[in-house]
Amino acid sequence: MAFNAQLTTGMRRRLPWLLSSVDSPEQIVGYVGPNWYASIMGTGIVANAAMTLPWRVAPLHVFALMVWIVDVLLLVALTVAVALHWALHPSVARSHAYDPTMAQFYGAPPMALLTVGAGAVLVGREVLGLSLAVDLDWVLWGAGTILGLITAVAIPYLMFTHHDIKADGAFGGWIMPIVPPMVSAATGAILIPHVAAGTLRATFVYGLYSMFGMSLVVSLIIITLIWSRLAHHGDPSTARSATLWIVLGPLGQSITAASLLGKGAHLALPPQAAGAMDTMAVLYGVPVWGFATMWIVLATLLTVRAVRRGFPFALTWWSFTFPVGTYVTGTSGLALHTGLPAFAVAAVVGYAGLLGAWAVVATRTVRGGVRGELLLGPAALTPAPT
Repeated sequence: MAFNAQLTTGMRRRLPWLLSSVDSPEQIVGYVGPNWYASIMGTGIVANAAMTLPWRVAPLHVFALMVWIVDVLLLVALTVAVALHWALHPSVARSHAYDPTMAQFYGAPPMALLTVGAGAVLVGREVLGLSLAVDLDWVLWGAGTILGLITAVAIPYLMFTHHDIKADGAFGGWIMPIVPPMVSAATGAILIPHVAAGTLRATFVYGLYSMFGMSLVVSLIIITLIWSRLAHHGDPSTARSATLWIVLGPLGQSITAASLLGKGAHLALPPQAAGAMDTMAVLYGVPVWGFATMWIVLATLLTVRAVRRGFPFALTWWSFTFPVGTYVTGTSGLALHTGLPAFAVAAVVGYAGLLGAWAVVATRTVRGGVRGELLLGPAALTPAPT
């Protein structure tokens, strides 16, 4: 302990800005919550969305590969940090599930796994080879799907039985634990060709569609509650304002899932059913895309309003990345299905916005992490039951 304290003191003398907010090395992993995995989601979608754009250039492909490699390293590093957190601070780690806000972000780890796994096939196969990339995706998709199905049930259960939810408590974070099955549906579509043909492949496809519906119905309920919260209680104009962008997550991801599943259905289903699924991608995707676009305008106006009132940086700012990325992938899917230049242009414009948001949020996160400001937890946490 004394050696660690001396090490920290020495680092501050040489580099005063490094971990200036942290009192001891143990505090570095003292409050590594599941919300940190949002950074992996947001970084991974930058790489994955680049590979779905209707117009691509070689430099963008190289950029996507570099971003995916960084994301893999982030996933490994953060998972090690979380393991140390549980080993050194078990009481704090257990309390996360019983905190009404932090618990919602247990949806981030499974989505991080799913995002990195999809990137292995979309981007990483250039360095891994297709066989190894698919194997890696199966491992990460399987783990992410299992964890996601657990969070989709466990977190709502805790909300219903343990959390103290106020009348104005609805916020975008409520969507986080129930979106992973939708992400599993979208990313699982990439693996359809790699499932044994016949009954097993058909079962896999219908299973993906069932997860699509599981997440979609609950998402619509929560989006309604968020709209009601804004109408009756107004915008909180705090760091929570950023979570309004999470609403784009299930919207964009469902459009993406419908598109990818529609394209892959012919590999597993009879022609009539496969044709219906392919048609559904447009019949469902275009109307939902319209609402998602309207929500972007609303969320932008509310974000500008929050900035004018003072909008402190927090990890919730990663809400500006992954949800926007799903809007891009969904729009790219519609461009593919309809052949309309309007969707292609919208996808490229959306990706430009995603890159800008990611650059800002990633830079602020690195700075806050290096200084130690983002490593500090709140003054009080809801204690875990004994």
